[in-house]
Amino acid sequence: MSQFFSIHAETPQARLIKQAADIVRGGGLVVYPTDSCYALGCSLDNKDGLERIRRIRSLDDKHHFTLACSDLSQLGSYAKVDNRTFRMLKAATPGSYTFILQATKEVPRRVWHPKKQTVGLRVPDHPVALALLEELGEPMLSTTLLLPGEEYPMTDAWEIRDRLERDVDLVIEGGYCGTEPTTVVDLSDDYPLVLREGKGVLTPFGL
Repeated sequence: MSQFFSIHAETPQARLIKQAADIVRGGGLVVYPTDSCYALGCSLDNKDGLERIRRIRSLDDKHHFTLACSDLSQLGSYAKVDNRTFRMLKAATPGSYTFILQATKEVPRRVWHPKKQTVGLRVPDHPVALALLEELGEPMLSTTLLLPGEEYPMTDAWEIRDRLERDVDLVIEGGYCGTEPTTVVDLSDDYPLVLREGKGVLTPFGL
């Protein structure tokens, strides 16, 4: 049975954030709110958590997992970022974007794209997500909570708990997150390439 925390969407309770971080550190898989949809997350070194996410979402090994980071400085430790790319990232973070970038050696190989050696990264613009990431002090391995066969991500935390109470360790209720996914931009090559238009606008990338 999963635990359930209701955390204030604008002023997260520090006590609950710390407890949530302890669950992640202890190998737990959590559902948490972001600025675009609820997401599944676990610690970066949690191999079992990664496989649990794959099972819940029926994902293959070509899926680009995302590292949710607390800020741009942390993101820069896990991706290769030149000056030009840094300027674009600075203009777009925090925000509803997922960036595809070349992974550094800090990223476990099992979450790299098998051929391109890239990884998705984002800095969510949501107080609960940011508070949790800051408390952890490291990124979370993350993906949108979109169940197999569903057209849209789940939006109600109570319903999420009912559906996934035996599959996750914690559901964090942090208000309505919407159903529009992040904008996905591939910044691993010379020019930005939009792989999916979502909630984030394209102006930071000159598009």
